[in-house]
Amino acid sequence: MKYSNFKELRLSLLGFGLMRLPVTPDGEIDSEVTFRMVDYAIEHGINYFDTAYPYHGGLSEVVAGEALRRHPRENWYIANKYPGHQIASEYNPEVIFEDQLRKCGVEWFDFYLMHNIHETCIDIYLDPKWGILEYFLKQKEMGRIRHLGFSAHAELETLKRFLDSPYGEHMEFCQIQLNFLDWSLQRAREKVELLNSRDIPIWVMEPLRGGKLLSIATPEEAFRWVAGIPGVTMILSGMSNEQQMVENIEIFNRITPLSQEECDRLYALAEQMKDSVPCTACNYCTPACPMGLDIPTLIQARNDFAVETTFTPLMRIESLPKEGHPSNCIGCGACSQMCPQGIDIPEVISELNSQLVKAPSWKEICRQREIAARKMREG
Repeated sequence: MKYSNFKELRLSLLGFGLMRLPVTPDGEIDSEVTFRMVDYAIEHGINYFDTAYPYHGGLSEVVAGEALRRHPRENWYIANKYPGHQIASEYNPEVIFEDQLRKCGVEWFDFYLMHNIHETCIDIYLDPKWGILEYFLKQKEMGRIRHLGFSAHAELETLKRFLDSPYGEHMEFCQIQLNFLDWSLQRAREKVELLNSRDIPIWVMEPLRGGKLLSIATPEEAFRWVAGIPGVTMILSGMSNEQQMVENIEIFNRITPLSQEECDRLYALAEQMKDSVPCTACNYCTPACPMGLDIPTLIQARNDFAVETTFTPLMRIESLPKEGHPSNCIGCGACSQMCPQGIDIPEVISELNSQLVKAPSWKEICRQREIAARKMREG
C-alpha cells in the first residue's frame, strides 16, 4: 500500500468510502460482507475510513463503527461529516455530533468535515446564529476532533468565498470531486490550483465518477491519473464488494502517475463522453435575455446531466433564485443571435427542463434523507 504524509500521520493513499456498502436483497447493509471488507482493508494497509450522517439512511455510521471497533484503535482513522448541506428548519451541531459519536461508538473522530459546501448551503454554514464553526473548533480543542476540514461540490467562486470566510484559516484539508472527466467539466483543474495555492491538502472523492468512467477507462488508469495530481493526499473509493476491495488494493500497491501521453488519451476519451454543448461562458448571451437568465450556468447544468443525473446539477439549479430557473425561458431566441458558438440556446434549455422534470428535486432528496435519519434516531 502506498502512503501519504499528513501532518504527524501516515495515511494510506487509498481510503475506504462507506457510502456504497454492499446491501442485502431487501436493501439493508450487508454487515457480514462489510466486516470482511473492513478486515481485509486493515490487513492490507488501508487505515482511512470515511462515513457521513446521511449515508445508507444513517446506518453507515453504525456499521462502520461496529466493523472498525473489532480492530485496535491505533490501526484505523475514521472520518465523519456535519450535514449542514441538508435543508432543515434548524441546525444544531451539538445534537448531530453527539449522535454521531454514539452511533460510531468512538470518543473522537480523527477527521471531521463540513459536508458538501455548495451554493445551496454556504449561507447556512456562514450564518453565525447556528454557531457551527465555533462548536466544532471547541470540539477540536477538547480532542474530540483531531483534524478539521470540508468537502465541496461548489463552483470555484463559492469555494473561494468559503476559504475567504472565517472557516478558511481553520480548514486543514479539502475533499473535492476529482477525475479526468471533471478536470474540465466541473473546473476541477482550477479548484486544484486554488487549493494548492493555499497549501490545503486534497482529498479525492468520485475518482471513478461512481463507476461511470469505467466505460472508457480501467480503474487503474483512473486511479493513476488522480495520483498524479499535485496536492492529492487521500483517494477515496466507495467499494461495494470484496472483489473491488481486492483489485483496488492491488492497484494501490503498485500505483504510479500516468505519463502525459496517457493523460492526453484519457482527456480525448472524456471529450467524446461529454456530449457537451460548447459554451465558453463568454456571457454575450445574458444581456440579450429578456428574462435575465444565467444562461452559462444553465448550460453547465445541462452538460452535467448529459453525463450522469447526479445531485450536483440539481443543487446548481436550486441555488438560483426562482426567476432564474430554466422554466422561465420563453424561447425567444435573442440569446442565440448573440452566441459566437452558434448554440441553439432555447433548445438546450428545453432539454434541461426535460431532465429536471424527470429528476427529484434537491429539497426532496434532503427531505427523504432527513426522514430516514429521524427514523434511525427514533428506532
